[in-house]
Amino acid sequence: MDEETPRQEQQAGPVRAGVEVIRGYLRQLDGSPGVYRMLDAKGAVLYVGKARNLKKRVSNYAKLSGHSPRIQRMIRETASMMFLTTRTETEALLLEQNLIKQLKPRYNVLLRDDKSFPHILVAKDHPFPQIRKHRGARREKGSYYGPFASAGAVNRTLNQLQKAFLLRNCSDSVFESRTRPCLLYQIKRCSAPCVGRISEEDYAALVADAERFLQGRSTKVQEELAAEMQAASEALEFERAAALRDRIRALTEVQAVQGINPRGVSEADVIALHMEGGQACVQVFFIRANQSWGNRDFYPRTGSGAGPEEVMRGFLGQFYDNKTPPAQLILSHDVEDRELLEEVLSERAGRRVRIFVPQRGEKAELVANALRNARESLARKMSESATQARLLEGLAEAFGLDAPPRRIEVYDNSHIQGANAVGAMIVAGPEGFEKGQYRKFNIRGEELTPGDDFGMMREVLTRRFKRLLKEDPERQGAGWPDLLLIDGGAGQVSAVVGILEDLGVGDVPVIGVAKGIDRDAGKEEFHRPGKPPFALKRGDPVLYFVQRLRDEAHRFAIGAHRAKRAKAVGATPLDEIPGVGPARKRALLAHFGSAKAVSRAGLADLKAVDGISDALAETIYGFFHEGG
Repeated sequence: MDEETPRQEQQAGPVRAGVEVIRGYLRQLDGSPGVYRMLDAKGAVLYVGKARNLKKRVSNYAKLSGHSPRIQRMIRETASMMFLTTRTETEALLLEQNLIKQLKPRYNVLLRDDKSFPHILVAKDHPFPQIRKHRGARREKGSYYGPFASAGAVNRTLNQLQKAFLLRNCSDSVFESRTRPCLLYQIKRCSAPCVGRISEEDYAALVADAERFLQGRSTKVQEELAAEMQAASEALEFERAAALRDRIRALTEVQAVQGINPRGVSEADVIALHMEGGQACVQVFFIRANQSWGNRDFYPRTGSGAGPEEVMRGFLGQFYDNKTPPAQLILSHDVEDRELLEEVLSERAGRRVRIFVPQRGEKAELVANALRNARESLARKMSESATQARLLEGLAEAFGLDAPPRRIEVYDNSHIQGANAVGAMIVAGPEGFEKGQYRKFNIRGEELTPGDDFGMMREVLTRRFKRLLKEDPERQGAGWPDLLLIDGGAGQVSAVVGILEDLGVGDVPVIGVAKGIDRDAGKEEFHRPGKPPFALKRGDPVLYFVQRLRDEAHRFAIGAHRAKRAKAVGATPLDEIPGVGPARKRALLAHFGSAKAVSRAGLADLKAVDGISDALAETIYGFFHEGG
């Protein structure tokens, strides 16, 4: 007992300073709802929290004891606080989540991977609706089904839906230009409405069946198809019966691929959290129309030791910030302020959203399955992280770095004789490749000589680091690299170092990776500024690691270049004419057959096109004929 007392007093000293800072604010606070921020001596935000009663909530921190180690550390580092009052606790919750995503405080739970999820869109802006994958804002007219966990899950479902319902997936411009059925019709994936092989009424019936299936009424659809198949067989229409049989099989395959298909849960997200060793994995299963549409794992930052309830609450608030929640959220852990969170999510969804933490029954089985997946995913992640940590330590030792890098940026360019040039940056760190941080740079420099790789690299690095200097001049954030890897030898390294010195960031380490004399994988030479080149032994894990980094950068750069080239190939001069959007472009191409024919058309001919006004016809004519 006597030995512990001095230690406790020693720990209380630094905490007392933070407590005194917090107590100094209590006199200014009342019982209003709002949001508070705790800041360190440099003004960096440590924590953002919301409160129903600011004075009561902040007073909880104004005590010397009774705190978890995490809260003690937070109080110890607190040098000042900021407050924003709101009208309601609901507004405080929304403001809290916005500030967390914007400021990324060290002691808050933070969802790092927050991309949108793909949906299936049945477009309704055409007499023969198109079915396709959709990601992003819902601006187009039509019915949206999802979310699906990944693009792969959508593609598999679309593939089977095409077999089952024969709906087109071609663009409207391709549809309008067809004069004979495409290959999809030949392999029984489309009903060829583009050339009149199906009536508008019959196609609408197929669309209705597809939507019923996506809404969960698959049994009814299959029963009707089975009845049609039987009738066709009895009428000796064996070809039609075989086609219906194939459609029924396709529907069965969709359901088989989707795995778990709960009977009593029509629409829900099943969300399970597993924590171990200070890390967390959240597994989300998307259930729509009584079907599982895939699952995704997330690894939120735990705020230096937050408990399961706080991690779950932080995850939910940020995950649904830009997504419409389903009717039910089925959780593995309860959350503080469950009713308040239900209220916020219901308002966002425009209907009632309920949160469940089941203990038995089918919902509990769904949670148990998600928990098992979360536990296994976290175990794999931790194993990969341990391996990655050893690789980063080996990299630091091999390249003479002061410490293992936490952010490696790898740069590469891709072009064909200077055309459609693209610069690419990939990022790797303790958790492997960080694909959300990848960036591509469309090379803009008009004065560049085609194929000038040095000039392209100068443009890319200048744009990259000018933005960094503008956004984080003090280098407080995680966006500053600890190491740059470039594809090249001593000349490229010297050029890059010069570029960085011109920008005032010459202290960022640069390593060049060259293929060596024989240009053979495994015989790479590494170049550092002002030092002789060196090589690593064949079989060295660090060598393989660097090869993977370089190859990933090369893959990403080539992919970006191909996408740009494909877009350029599909472009026409019509894209550059003011007032000519997709619909008018389609009308012009359908009327004249090609952009070249449009350029040769007379003013009277242009005015005869549906949807083209006299004024726009004159604009188009003037675009192709200098002087009008």
